Amino acid sequence: MPSMNIFQLVGSAMHAQSTRLNTVASNLANVDSVTGNPDETYKAREPIFQAIPLGDDPAVRGVRVGEIVESKLAPIKRYEPGHPQADPDGYVYAPAIDPVAQMVNMISAARSYQANVEMLNTAKELAVATINLGR
Repeated sequence: MPSMNIFQLVGSAMHAQSTRLNTVASNLANVDSVTGNPDETYKAREPIFQAIPLGDDPAVRGVRVGEIVESKLAPIKRYEPGHPQADPDGYVYAPAIDPVAQMVNMISAARSYQANVEMLNTAKELAVATINLGR
């Protein structure tokens, strides 16, 4: 495998995990947001990854974010008649987001990103060592 493919491979994975981290951060930032209309409630987002070919070898595949989808879960309806955003019946609607699951997702994405950083650093060190062999 040419050395450029490893950098493309790791770069695509880092970009995908970065997008995953950003969507988790957005979900966690909106976990406590409420509205008076269920249609206006924030919906959790999740990236959908797709394998992409890198170079001429069909066995070498990277990853990209194909799309970011919104959750289909219904918002959580809470009776809070004193809330300023409550609807006429006294209900507010919160996003159906599990903060614990989001934190697990964030830890997984961060570890994957860090593993890719380590792989990139190792590939760089090997390339530099190979260049220095010729000196």
